[in-house]
Amino acid sequence: MQGVIAAVPTPIDADRAPIKELFLEHCQWALTNGCDGLNILGSTGEANSFDLTSRHTVMFWAAEGLPKDRLMVGTATPSLQETISLTEYADDLGYGIALVLPPYYYSPVSDEGLISWYSALHDALGRRPIQIYFYNYPQMTGIGIPVTVISELVRYAPERFMGIKDSSGDLNYCRAIVTANSALRVFPSSETALESAKADGFAGCISASVNLTATLAGQIWAQRETPPADLCAEVARRRGVIAGPTLIANVKSLVAGRAKDTRWRAVLPPFLPLHKTVENDLKTALEG
Repeated sequence: MQGVIAAVPTPIDADRAPIKELFLEHCQWALTNGCDGLNILGSTGEANSFDLTSRHTVMFWAAEGLPKDRLMVGTATPSLQETISLTEYADDLGYGIALVLPPYYYSPVSDEGLISWYSALHDALGRRPIQIYFYNYPQMTGIGIPVTVISELVRYAPERFMGIKDSSGDLNYCRAIVTANSALRVFPSSETALESAKADGFAGCISASVNLTATLAGQIWAQRETPPADLCAEVARRRGVIAGPTLIANVKSLVAGRAKDTRWRAVLPPFLPLHKTVENDLKTALEG
């Protein structure tokens, strides 16, 4: 797995249940318009607001309807046993990669506690081949995964712990991981990092805004040896418009415009859909 990975949103109906046809249409659009892969049921997919049955359903749809070698899936919950169960189900479906947040309720967590938690997940998976990518998102979880913890776990199970998505926004942290663990695939959470991906040793990006910037981001990744300055500037501008406190609602609103289907506007509580005026302003700003 490398390149431009879209953290895809999950469309929902009036009963807050996922909508299959909208979900698969957008995933297929992303894969044919610049994305090398998809992150299913991450933060943008509102995974932690869904029950386990809904998560199983979406995981099955993606595994059945999309190329599995281009998928990764979020399987983390604060419960170790539920995380094990979701990761085993992902492996049963043929996913190669599970993206796993740290246990985010009992914070702060000691380094030893994080090592114990991830080690227990690895041990429970036994001979299953599914890889684990760490998911560092301290703004949401209250827990940052130290580079030393990552290094210890990679030494413990190098065939299991193979990558990380970092949503902290700290590229120096990402660079430190590359330096300490050269075999680990490191994905910052913004496509703006693609400009220096070659020099920094990043494997690409896993980004929410790539759902709208996929074509430009894909071009930058394809030309990563000498990324075009004009494309990098434009993708940074668009990322700046989309990102912010209402990121998920922004992404869903803009996808609704692309797909010409207003059902995409719906978000799960506690999120709120964008007011129509805000939605129009967002669209205008993105178009520049």
